[in-house]
Amino acid sequence: MDTRLKYQSIIKNVLQSHADYRATLPDGYSSQVVFDDERGQYLVLDVGWSGNKYLHATPIHICLIVDKVWVQCDDTEEGIATDLVEAGIPKEDIVLGFRYPKIREYTGFAIA
Repeated sequence: MDTRLKYQSIIKNVLQSHADYRATLPDGYSSQVVFDDERGQYLVLDVGWSGNKYLHATPIHICLIVDKVWVQCDDTEEGIATDLVEAGIPKEDIVLGFRYPKIREYTGFAIA
């Protein structure tokens, strides 16, 4: 299987699991996944009302750029990159895009 297609499949499964878990939380909003294979964009969106506050947030944003998986936003407890590694994506193919470039070399993941 082509690496890009393999990574797309892994990302979708991991994000769907996160959205399903978030949907069980008693916060009153729903979690949705948005997949755009053509542009390599993958999101989890939290949308809805929690009490008297409206929520529209993107807790997870992942991009496929060339042959790397870029984690652009990660608002999870354990870290979405850990889940991607456990699902089969090597650390050297994951870039923590939300980390300052000079810090990335100390994360154990790809620099760029």
